[in-house]
Amino acid sequence: MILHTPRKRPEPWQMQHSKLRHPWLVPLLAIDWAFEWIAFVLSRWSFLEVLEYLSSFSILVAVIFYFSESGDRLKQKHYQAWQVINTAQGKGGSGGRIEALQELNQDGVPLVGIDVSGAFLQGVRLPRARNSDFQAADFTNANLHSGNFRESNLNRANFQDADLGEADLCSANLTGAVLDGATLDAADLGNSDLGKVKWRKIKSVKGANIRQVRNAPEGFIQWATQHGAVTTESQSDCR
Repeated sequence: MILHTPRKRPEPWQMQHSKLRHPWLVPLLAIDWAFEWIAFVLSRWSFLEVLEYLSSFSILVAVIFYFSESGDRLKQKHYQAWQVINTAQGKGGSGGRIEALQELNQDGVPLVGIDVSGAFLQGVRLPRARNSDFQAADFTNANLHSGNFRESNLNRANFQDADLGEADLCSANLTGAVLDGATLDAADLGNSDLGKVKWRKIKSVKGANIRQVRNAPEGFIQWATQHGAVTTESQSDCR
């Protein structure tokens, strides 16, 4: 007989079984493990070369394992992101929060109650950040175009040179926020609180909705209107 290079000895069943996270996969794993042992024992004989095709079954089992545990991997990823954010809470700098926030936001995870007070988040992109707490957060030069900050706490947040074009700031708390150099074209500021906001160096407000803004600084409404801001109904109820 023509001898072939022996297969690698399969792992013991206890070791294979310990890797499982879903009991319903035990039968599939047992079948695959049994075929591996048959192929290992008989691999020296060329007439059993057909057993090589059993590798396709192993691939199938591997695919099933991958998709069955995909939900667990996603949960682990989100847990690690929240851990980064919570560990850095109350501290300056980024602390890895930019990547963590973007990851959660991209996966559609609600950021309700999140606190990144005092964080430096330059360049962060958060198109879905609704009803969140970003008090004193630093968004300097951040790309927040089309961001959803509806009803968010943005008290004393720094938006210097940030892009807030088409952002939803409806009913947001912007008291004391810094808007120097910020672009607010077509942003919805309806019913937002603008008390003590730093606005005189805003870059652009063309098409921004300033309907029923609250506590607007003296001169802001007139200036914004002269520079293209409008007073229209918000796309959805904004109270």
